[in-house]
Order: sequence, then C-alpha cells, then structure tokens
Amino acid sequence: MAIRGVWITNTDSQVLHSRQNIAEAMAFLAQTGFNVVFPDVWNRGFTLYPSTIMRSLFDVEIDPRYQGRDPLAEIIVEARRVGIKVIPWFEYGFASSYNSNGGTILAKKPEWAARDIHGSLLNKNGFEWMNALDPQVQEFMLNLVLDVVKNYDVDGIQGDDRLPALPCEGGYDSSTVERYRQTFDCHPPQNPKDPQWLQWRANILTNFLARLYQEIKAINSNLIVSLSPNIYDWGLKEYLQDSKTWLERGLVDIIHPQIYRRDFASYKQVVDRVTQQFNREQLTKLSPGILIKLGSYRMSAEYLRQAIAYNRSRGISGEVFFFYEGLRENNDALGKVLRLLPYNNYSGQPRSNLRGIQSLFRFLQNRF
Repeated sequence: MAIRGVWITNTDSQVLHSRQNIAEAMAFLAQTGFNVVFPDVWNRGFTLYPSTIMRSLFDVEIDPRYQGRDPLAEIIVEARRVGIKVIPWFEYGFASSYNSNGGTILAKKPEWAARDIHGSLLNKNGFEWMNALDPQVQEFMLNLVLDVVKNYDVDGIQGDDRLPALPCEGGYDSSTVERYRQTFDCHPPQNPKDPQWLQWRANILTNFLARLYQEIKAINSNLIVSLSPNIYDWGLKEYLQDSKTWLERGLVDIIHPQIYRRDFASYKQVVDRVTQQFNREQLTKLSPGILIKLGSYRMSAEYLRQAIAYNRSRGISGEVFFFYEGLRENNDALGKVLRLLPYNNYSGQPRSNLRGIQSLFRFLQNRF
C-alpha cells in the first residue's frame, strides 16, 4: 500500500497526554488523508505501555507520566475507529538515555553499557548507548519488541536511526574486543571507521535484524517490519546501519530513510541519490522520511507540495512526516495543504509534467 504516514512523539507534543487528545489527532489525520501512524512506544529508557519485561528488570512498568494509562492501547482503539493502521515506533532503540548518564537502564545494568575507545560510556550527540553488539542487550531489545507484537493488535513495528544501530565509536568494551580478536587474531583498530572493523560490527547488527524479522514473521507473517535509518552510506559509517544489505537480504518491508533536509533543492538532491541505490523491486518499499518540524524549523507549504510532487515523479508512492505537531501549527496550515491535494488520492504526474504541477501549486498557494 502507499504509505501516508506520520510519527507521533511524546516530546514537544500534546497528543499522548490524554485519550481525548489521541482521539482528536486520529480524526484529524484520517480527514487529512493519512493511513498509518507511527506512535512512540520506547523513549529515554521507558515504555509508553505497561511492560512486564521492564517491571521485572527495572521495577518501572511504564513511563511515570502515563502511570495508570496505556497510550498504545488508546491509540490502537482510536486509530482503528477511523481506519488508520498502527506501527509502534521504538524510538530510542539501543540508546538508553539522553543526557542522563545512562539513565534507569544502565544504573541497574552497568554491564550493558557501550564503550568508546577510552572505556567511557558511549555518548553521541547527547544520547548514551547500550552495547547493541552484546547478546544480552540484543535479547532484551528483541523481547521488548516481541512483547508488543504478541500483546497488541498492531500492524507492524518500526526501528529508526537507533534500531538497529550503534555509533561507530562504540564496540571497545572488553567482550566485543575479545570477539574481534578471536576472529582476526588482532585487536580492533583505534580508528573506529577502519573498513574491516566497521563492517564486522555492522554485520552483527544486520544479523540481529535478521533474527528480529524472522521472529516477528513467525508470530504473524502479515506484520510489517518498518525501518527509518540514516541515509546510506552515511548511516553505515556513522551508526553501523548497513541498509543496503538489509534490503538485499529482504529484512525490511518498508524503509523510510531520514531525508531531513530544510529546503527543496537539498531534498531533491538526496532523493535522486537514494533512488539510484534502489532496484525496481526495492523502490516499492521506499517512503522517505520528511522533516516538517524540529526546534525552530518549520517546513513551508511550497516545499511540502514540491517534495510530494517530486516523490511521485520518481515513482515514490508515499512518505512519512516527522512529526504530527508540524501539521497542526499556524491553524493546521500544512494539514490544509495536504487536504487541497487531496493527499489520499494524490498520485502525481509523469516527470515531464513536474514544472506544470509546481506552477499549479504556486497558484494554489497564492489563493490559499
């Protein structure tokens, strides 16, 4: 199906604060033409649903902000009511915390910490990391995902730039160093981007993804495994995300590379590069991630129209927007843009007609 999706966060957003907010958001999305939501269910070391796994390991059943509720269950009910599919998003993946020195997880399980070459807790851009290469950590993450798949009426699961992932500066814990030494009869290079060292660690994450994919499909073959990695091959070099191999091995059903560019020219350039990396069959799985709001940045109406038109001209039938609140600002301005297309029926035109489409969009924008 053509994905018309949006991420629902629990940061800088009011949606998950109440059942009423959730119901209103799902109604708005359905009316605007969306057919999938990706709600956050794993953030800063807490689940956004009651988890027996988290309770048994860390004595915290759910993010304290949602104690006594089950936001995931509420989203499923309200989304189903208006015909929207639900694919829970494990936002933090193998990251344990943000600017919290490892948070609840590493306070209880310090042996799970990822280490850089200095032996320090792995920190990149403020995120502190569990060791995604460690079998125990992988088992924990696998069980967390499978618990949702087994206990909730969801349509799939989603990982992103932190699942499966590990900053390339990680892997210098004693256990991983010893595994590498046994394989190559030498210690890992000090250069974290040494090609052999980089690919060896990326392969461990790819094999984890293969197991995750197989176990999800064993529960229900119709469930979608959706991933939103960083763009290849930057994602491989920086976060050990070998998305090219994931596609070649058939380990992902829908892929949303994060083409988070703040102007159309940059977005177009990356779309051109990304689509060249996909064969015809793989292209059917592609629905780019598009940034509409982050911090003080807001996508313009014109850029939104151009991005969708260009996607269709390149044979890309859908996209996922980061994130919901960006549709609602300025009196639902971007939401209204999508309704004018209309988004749920918009199939685009051949590339030769792109200039005409953009002229029409400019005319509509002036009227709007």
